[in-house]
Amino acid sequence: MSTVKPKSFWKKPEGVTGAIVLGGLLAGGVYLVTASLAALLAFLTTTAGMITTLVLLGTIIFLALDGKSRALVSYMYKSAMRWITGLFIKIDPISILKGYVDDLRKNLRDMNRQIAKLRGQMHKLKEMILNNQKEIETNLTMAQKAKQSNEQAQLILKSRKAGRLQESNIKLDELYRKMEILYRVLNKMYQNSYVLVEDIEDQVKVKEQEYKAITAGNSAMKSAMSIIKGDADKRAVFDAALEAIANDVSQKVGEMEEFMSLSENFMQSIDLQNGVFEEKGLEMLEKWEKEGVSLLLGDSKQKLIKDAQSEDEIMDLEHPVQEPERLSRSGNQYDSFFD
Repeated sequence: MSTVKPKSFWKKPEGVTGAIVLGGLLAGGVYLVTASLAALLAFLTTTAGMITTLVLLGTIIFLALDGKSRALVSYMYKSAMRWITGLFIKIDPISILKGYVDDLRKNLRDMNRQIAKLRGQMHKLKEMILNNQKEIETNLTMAQKAKQSNEQAQLILKSRKAGRLQESNIKLDELYRKMEILYRVLNKMYQNSYVLVEDIEDQVKVKEQEYKAITAGNSAMKSAMSIIKGDADKRAVFDAALEAIANDVSQKVGEMEEFMSLSENFMQSIDLQNGVFEEKGLEMLEKWEKEGVSLLLGDSKQKLIKDAQSEDEIMDLEHPVQEPERLSRSGNQYDSFFD
């Protein structure tokens, strides 16, 4: 939890509501003062006006200097903005996490289909490479026979055809390596996301009851009294932990969807029927390879790329995508957020 930087109030949905309300209050105040300036000046010249002005100034100065009072006013304002925002959109962290679970499950289904489609394309590409290799060997054999029989035209024809096929295989082999990176990464993302869904669901089941208990036993008055005493608001701390989880999951869902889009665009740039592919698709994948650490893959990103480029790491395309199981059912990657 200490490594997660929570969003400030103004960057949250309720913060947007608060900014609009605050702007409206300031605009309304300026309008009222301007519209009734003469009446205000006349009021200030009276004894009641002077007393009222001094009381207001004293209150403002006190609030500005007293930290607990500032915190209390801030809490009341934020609570009001949170209540207003909650009338229009979901800001309950438990509901937000449940929404992410639905998104992840949909993405997992889409990713599974994408992996199957990619596996099929890789089979076709591998078959093309093998067929080209057989044709290369056939043409080289025929060129050798033409050389022995002193048939120069046939020798040149078969040698050139073997050379063109060899050049084609070099490009196709490069494409296969890139597709293998995609396949390995999609598989790993699928496995990690599968565990991620289980972890979130576990946290929601456990924390939903705690959240209800804290919400029920932590009224606005109790929270206000805690702030006046300088104690931490239990609900605010609990909300911050849930918000940190939601932010982390949001980034991982975003990365998952972004890579799925990248792989889809890459596949669309390939025309195996005609044995051609666009350089743009390769460039997109190479850019992703050079980017920083992946939230979903962690330290395994570079290993996956390295394994795909290694001749020693043979990948079994016949092996279906496995739905992983956590090694320890007692552990959860988000437990530490509540420490």
